[in-house]
Amino acid sequence: MAEQTPAPGNGMAAPQQRQMALQKIYVRDISFEVPNAPAVFREDGQPQVQLNLSHKATPIGDDSYEVILTLTVTCTLNERTAYLAEVQQAGIFGLVGFAQDEMNAVLGSYAPNVLFPYARQVISDMVQNGGFPPLLLQPINFDALYAEQLQRAAGGDTPALNA
Repeated sequence: MAEQTPAPGNGMAAPQQRQMALQKIYVRDISFEVPNAPAVFREDGQPQVQLNLSHKATPIGDDSYEVILTLTVTCTLNERTAYLAEVQQAGIFGLVGFAQDEMNAVLGSYAPNVLFPYARQVISDMVQNGGFPPLLLQPINFDALYAEQLQRAAGGDTPALNA
């Protein structure tokens, strides 16, 4: 992307171009539990899967932010926990030249969209390696979730958007 260069004639810097760089993606924390093993493997029934997700962005200096997307999957079978899988998928994003509202949108929508496929793969691998059928989490519309969050913060009374 463009660098800041002096404007001709006055020695002043030209407005800085917006730049975004994905610097690192990593697993920050991971957990998998099968509290009712081995009995859970002998039970019949329809499993119920619940997904909870959250994310947070923390400045870590010099225009860089750590974004952590947390996915927690709880599977119950006959009202007992079959497994609990959780991953904190993180990334370091460098952002330069963004207005505050644009930066909030990047950190609240774009960054989770980038991290989600990695987190989904980690969850899928953990569940399958834990002895359960493969779990493929459906895509999530983080843009809609971010818009819903903005509406709640503004006190809007519109119905919730489904992701």
